[in-house]
Amino acid sequence: MSEKSIVQLFDLADRVAIVTGAGGGIGLGIARRLAEAGAAVVLNDVDGARARAAASRLRGRGYSALETVTGDVSSSEGSRTLVEAAVERFGRVDILVNNAGIYPTAPFLEHGTDLWDRVVDTNLRGAFLCAQAVARQFEKQGRGQAILNIASVVGIVGSGPSAAAYAASKGGLLALTKTLARAVGPYGARANAIAPAAIETEGQKGMLDQAAATRQPVGRFGTPDDVALAALYLVAPASDYVTGEILVVDGGYLLMQA
Repeated sequence: MSEKSIVQLFDLADRVAIVTGAGGGIGLGIARRLAEAGAAVVLNDVDGARARAAASRLRGRGYSALETVTGDVSSSEGSRTLVEAAVERFGRVDILVNNAGIYPTAPFLEHGTDLWDRVVDTNLRGAFLCAQAVARQFEKQGRGQAILNIASVVGIVGSGPSAAAYAASKGGLLALTKTLARAVGPYGARANAIAPAAIETEGQKGMLDQAAATRQPVGRFGTPDDVALAALYLVAPASDYVTGEILVVDGGYLLMQA
């Protein structure tokens, strides 16, 4: 096998990627980097206007191979429709990034089942349904490339009691990732996860404890692009021998928990 250049190792030309929860924040950051690497990108969000605005921002950067699909991926119909729309527009699917997620909180003793179900359905069930729909497409095509789950460090170390559902959903997502690695391997595809710590998105500016950031080894909170660059690596040919792994992107946060 001939050795690939650095450019080839991160080249996603002729690849089709689906990114869920891509209307802003980490999802939009990932969509931008995949588009920059040459992929055709399908941006999914439950908020259609938000997805279209995100696509417009990317088109403003010169990326034209884009499609937006509005829908709730926590439903079988929503996940199936998403994959069908990608195939109808671009002819195939090579990459799935499960980024859609919510994080409502409540005091532990008031953590109702409605909240639990809503969080787990979006963060875990949705990832499973999208991965299953994409794996079926991989089987039809005869080959796939990568599935990437955006989890969280709280899936590893737990969280405060008010985020019990969120922590459980992210812990489940890490276990699902390792199972998916086995499931999609026969199609030449890989499955990995990223576990970020605090990421300062547009919606969170000014809300995070900046003093806490200075106590981390890198001295700052993460940005959506910190996660996006890790995502690019894990879906690109550069990581062809990496599957079933969890890449922690936390600026050293977990080091401070020891």
